[in-house]
Amino acid sequence: MSAPSSENHNRNPLRHISKTERDEYQTNGVVCLRGMFNEDWISRLRDAFELAMESPGPHSEEYTPEGNSGRFFTDLNMWQRLDPFKEFVFESPAAKIAKQIMGSERVNFFYDQMFVKYQQTRESTPWHQDQPYWAVVGKEVCSVWLPLDPIKKDSSLNFIQGSHHWSAHNPHHFGDDTPYEGTGLPELPDIENNLDYYEIVSWSVNPGDCLVFQGMIVHGAYGNYSSEFPRRALTTRWCGDDARFFQREGEVAIPTTNPGLKNGDLLDCDLFPPIDFD
Repeated sequence: MSAPSSENHNRNPLRHISKTERDEYQTNGVVCLRGMFNEDWISRLRDAFELAMESPGPHSEEYTPEGNSGRFFTDLNMWQRLDPFKEFVFESPAAKIAKQIMGSERVNFFYDQMFVKYQQTRESTPWHQDQPYWAVVGKEVCSVWLPLDPIKKDSSLNFIQGSHHWSAHNPHHFGDDTPYEGTGLPELPDIENNLDYYEIVSWSVNPGDCLVFQGMIVHGAYGNYSSEFPRRALTTRWCGDDARFFQREGEVAIPTTNPGLKNGDLLDCDLFPPIDFD
């Protein structure tokens, strides 16, 4: 599967990823990589976000209650219906970044997700682990989070360092904080009221930087306190050598349609395409 090419975007990271950065990811579960995507990608994605918000997909969600300031909007699997997102999956440096950071020989694309918090949006992204929402197991599972706007530390993602070694905890629906049913997983501890107990890290980021984080790390974000910039970010999810399909008991968010896989299968299918690096 391929997408139409263009001339101005970078297919490779703009700079070398160091051993120190790879080690930081392995140790902490997250790393901030500065200056990896060029301005062409940022411009394309800003336009693509506008397009996606004009014609939301079937899994889009609005999290800001009527009457509140700002807007918190998400959507996913845009690559399946909008060419600019498909182009990003197959032509951007994101897959190579994930491959290098995870140390994988192979990479499957899992899905994409967009997050938009307009200026003065109060709604938070709750503390959670990503992977319990998904029908995938393995340690080589990561997200590449690419901001399209300057984001200050107080509105950026927050991570609990080392929490990618925690066991799986029960997902919650972002909209109303209700727990997923039938998973048998324990609830996360009360992180928000015990912040001093945890080693929390976050970064101010600029367009072209990216955060890469492991699928089990606990993370969340507060509202967008900026009165100047929206907080737009594209997250692409990637799976490496040890990732396998596994549909556990209870609610699962991803995949949204049946990929035709059995538990224990490699992810190779049209829904989770392997990336060709040749």
